[in-house]
Amino acid sequence: MDTKTLALFTLLFPLVGFVINGLGSKKLPKSLISLIAVLMPLASFVGTVLLFNTFQTQKEIKPFNFSYYDWIAVPGILVSFSLYIDQLTLLMLSFVTGVGTLIHLYSVGYMREDTGYGKFMAYLNLFMFAMLMLVMGGNYLMMFIGWEGVGLCSFLLIGFWNKNRSYNAAAQKAFVMNRIGDLGLLLGVIMIFILWNTAEYKDLQLGVDISKNAYKIDSWELIVVTLLLFIGAMGKSAQIPLYTWLPDAMAGPTPVSALIHAATMVTAGIYMVVRSNFLFSLAPTTLNIVLIVALATALLAASIGIFQNDIKKVLAYSTVSQLGYMFMALGVAAYTSGMFHVVTHAFFKALLFLGAGSVIHALHHEQDIRNMGGLRKYMPITFVTFAIATLAISGIPPFAGFFSKDEILMHLYAKSPILWALALLGSAMTAFYMFRLFFLTFFGDFRGTAEQKHHLHESPLTMTLPLIILAMLSVGGGLLNIPEVFVKEADTLSKFLAPIYETAQKLNPDLFKAYKISHSTEYALMGVSVGVALLSIILAYVIFVARKSVPKSESEQRGFAKLLANKYYVDEIYEAIIVKPIQGISQFLANTFEVVVDFFVEGVGQLVKSLSRTFRRLQTGIVNIYIFAIVLGAVVWIALNWFLKK
Repeated sequence: MDTKTLALFTLLFPLVGFVINGLGSKKLPKSLISLIAVLMPLASFVGTVLLFNTFQTQKEIKPFNFSYYDWIAVPGILVSFSLYIDQLTLLMLSFVTGVGTLIHLYSVGYMREDTGYGKFMAYLNLFMFAMLMLVMGGNYLMMFIGWEGVGLCSFLLIGFWNKNRSYNAAAQKAFVMNRIGDLGLLLGVIMIFILWNTAEYKDLQLGVDISKNAYKIDSWELIVVTLLLFIGAMGKSAQIPLYTWLPDAMAGPTPVSALIHAATMVTAGIYMVVRSNFLFSLAPTTLNIVLIVALATALLAASIGIFQNDIKKVLAYSTVSQLGYMFMALGVAAYTSGMFHVVTHAFFKALLFLGAGSVIHALHHEQDIRNMGGLRKYMPITFVTFAIATLAISGIPPFAGFFSKDEILMHLYAKSPILWALALLGSAMTAFYMFRLFFLTFFGDFRGTAEQKHHLHESPLTMTLPLIILAMLSVGGGLLNIPEVFVKEADTLSKFLAPIYETAQKLNPDLFKAYKISHSTEYALMGVSVGVALLSIILAYVIFVARKSVPKSESEQRGFAKLLANKYYVDEIYEAIIVKPIQGISQFLANTFEVVVDFFVEGVGQLVKSLSRTFRRLQTGIVNIYIFAIVLGAVVWIALNWFLKK
């Protein structure tokens, strides 16, 4: 099989799974549905490995750009159905298909007893196909198809248990808020067409290089284009103000939460910005805006996470906060550091969500951590793997999160010690609320019902095997880009991704000038980061293990704690200043303008009906009357002509 065909098959395997399981969801046996649903993303993972091997063994390593047919061909514009395979694509494909396959396998055990099992697995495959389309597409329009595809699939999966109205509301909220961001992305793509007459990645890079004299660094055109693209990223990757859909997305089954929050949808915004690095690097003003928004998002979400009691809501706000760290890296043009954290986050966040799902499964859908406790005795595999993920996200060495988060903190320190201090505060809050969750769930005495305690058990192998694999990745994932301070001439990921920044470095070399940080300073920064995290862990241990404190409910909180427990009332503010005014205007228009429109529209219809009834009476079917009418008409016509001539 040639590489072009292999790339197409890698993309299409999950779509095949969706079609088969979608059409046969009620007819095929569950075992066959499970086999197809897991094998399709696994086949895409194998295809990714083969593509990686072919890519790396080229004599001259350069991106694959496979065009299959012309999609839009009008004078001056040509858009192809094409796939673009470079270092960034391969990196994204690796963890999207790898972690995605594990989530599919986990779903076999988690959702097997659900009445809509076949449909659910079909939706998962469709989600995977849409994400692969987003990542592999050779131009912005193909990326936009995948972008909208994951949005649609998130709507279907978040509201999968659609008999619950609150779940439907959460799905609708995710769909609408993503459409707001998507409008920004679409306008950005349209402006790219206007400025450069192409949306193909390879042609656009060349076009930006050629037009560097027309659109200089920080020209208004570049700022507008990149801001519009960033609005799209804000929606998909949950940055202020378009972040509130992500915590509500917890309404979906836990495997959906893992898929959305870890490996696929929320990383799309990061991918898009890194893919467009040659545009963003020419707009430092936009990068500064990205940095400010990301820092605010990271701190806001981390502070909210401290007082949440729903196990999945804590992890949801953790995701929003970690996305803020990724965007902070992009804001200081540390694109590789951002991608490094995307990869490690995929490992430990997928593990956290799947571990939470294991707990929820054992407790018969109980999600309040105040009703848990002591589970380490009953669920040893879940306990150990969850502990590894918690240490990783807290930035404790040698786990994966330590390397990626500290790399971001180092870049922020090089930019400004104040930025570093604020980001370190967010990191401290992360360690506290994650170990608060961990201690309340697995330590102390069990606080649930006797019925729940009686049925406590470890999850089946289909659920624990993905946990074990992800735990191993959460331990060793940091080796992907181990810093030079530990191993000379390491930085494997940095070297691998370096070619995708060549255009940006050529056009704005000042942005990429390396900040000189001594090894001693780097060690000191790491030491402070780890020390702060350990202090947060100790504080959480004292409060929730030694003192056996149990958090209060939202209604019992007072002061600033109540504000945090109620998420700064952001949803209520949006409801008051956006939703209700729009509903009021809509109601006003319905009662006034629509009435006028209906009067005219229905009036025309009624007039036509009345005239039709009148003229219909002339059609009697009697030939004599028709002859009389013809003669009468002729006489009138002759008479009129005679009088007019006279």
